[in-house]
Amino acid sequence: MSKKNFSFIHKELKSWYKRSGVFLFSVIALFLLIGLLTSIQPAYRLSSSSVHHLTGQISGRSFLHLMGMENRLYKEAYPEDQEEIDVTQLVFQSATSIKPDDPRSLLGRELPGFAAYDGKIIVAGEGTDYTNMPIESSPPMEVFEEEKEAVITDDETPDPPKAEEKEPVQTTGERDVVFIYHSHNRESFLPLLPPGTVADDAYHSKANITMVGDRLKKSLENNGIGTNIDKSDITGKLLNNGMKYYESYEMSRPVVAQAIKQNDNLQFFFDLHRDWHSDKSFTSKEINGKSYARLFFVVGGDNPNYEKNAKLAWDLHKLLEKKYPGISRGVTEKKGQGTNGVFNQDLSSNSIVIEFGGVSSNLEELYRTADAFAEVFSDYYWQAEKVNGN
Repeated sequence: MSKKNFSFIHKELKSWYKRSGVFLFSVIALFLLIGLLTSIQPAYRLSSSSVHHLTGQISGRSFLHLMGMENRLYKEAYPEDQEEIDVTQLVFQSATSIKPDDPRSLLGRELPGFAAYDGKIIVAGEGTDYTNMPIESSPPMEVFEEEKEAVITDDETPDPPKAEEKEPVQTTGERDVVFIYHSHNRESFLPLLPPGTVADDAYHSKANITMVGDRLKKSLENNGIGTNIDKSDITGKLLNNGMKYYESYEMSRPVVAQAIKQNDNLQFFFDLHRDWHSDKSFTSKEINGKSYARLFFVVGGDNPNYEKNAKLAWDLHKLLEKKYPGISRGVTEKKGQGTNGVFNQDLSSNSIVIEFGGVSSNLEELYRTADAFAEVFSDYYWQAEKVNGN
């Protein structure tokens, strides 16, 4: 081999090694980047909302079917009840985000604000479907400028039932383990307001959902569950800071964070609301001859504690249905555009929003439901303590 040929080969090998090194380094860097992006918590991941929305429209079974079209080995993983996928329908759904069997996917794009009334049903209670999902209040701030005269109690229920005083069999002692607060603290009820008030104006600085919070606190303590309640005027703070109503959860967030910082015994966090719906045919339920305000549990789908919070809501729904059939309307997930999607539930794995009744509920129904919920929750709590060996 001549010196000239040797020099040429040496030069080519050196160039090849250099290119190989760059390629190898690029592959390693790519794998490290992919690993980082897929291992961090969902709340901190970088993502494309468009891609996320697109892939969210396609079920896992559809992805499995598509993979099976390329590699038959994937078909061996098909569930026994796997049905053939209509590829035409799948392509149409992916291209338009419209689900042929779900008209909400079309209406949600055409009707302004429709997303605020939407959600996913995790578990449906009696009579619950997508036509009567809970509606979150979204009034203009001008509604709060003029205070209404409160009636406090209506003629139908002049004397709401008092919380039963009893000596609990078990108690948390001096420990407060439940924290109650109200992100929409001025949500009120028509029976507490002057005749002629409409649902869109059912707000008051004193006669409001915090009264239900007070009752729930007392009922929980009567069942041995130490409870702390915050009745900060979140809406008033929004007004003072020139903020909008949809920023209520941002305003209530420091309240929850401070409570956690000051008391490490707190385990459960309940944000109490009332549904905007006025139709009592699905916001109230007669049980053993008595009327109860129905409950609806709301879980934010855009927080890292979603699965644990959803399980808590589901467990409470099932326990309530055993003792008070029909009192729970179910559990819904809220996420994406048009809603908060977190509801401060990222601060705890035992945090849920609870809708108490509707805008037409009266105090007798609301207080009766608060007592029922406290009774069922205490059973849940003590059973959990027993399982944990405490």
